[in-house]
Amino acid sequence: MSKTDKTRPWWVKLADAPMVYCRPVHDHRDGACTLPERIDRESASLSRRLSGCYWRATDAFLFGEGRLNGGREWALYRRETRRRERRQARHELRRRRDDG
Repeated sequence: MSKTDKTRPWWVKLADAPMVYCRPVHDHRDGACTLPERIDRESASLSRRLSGCYWRATDAFLFGEGRLNGGREWALYRRETRRRERRQARHELRRRRDDG
């Protein structure tokens, strides 16, 4: 695999510039801080998590400098949400059609 920036996973790009492209998010509802020292696939997030400390991508990474704006990773991230919304809309339309 090529070692260009284009082919590297998004979480590797976050790890290369901590505090610029990602920030720590602390959630201590479950007890002590669980923020990992190293940024890896499990400890990084493009969006929110439900609980625990993690590294979150900043808006500068998500929308600035062309990182994920229209990129492959962002499209894959949004695809599941769009499919879920379409499925729910079809289900609702069928239910209304069958009820009335």
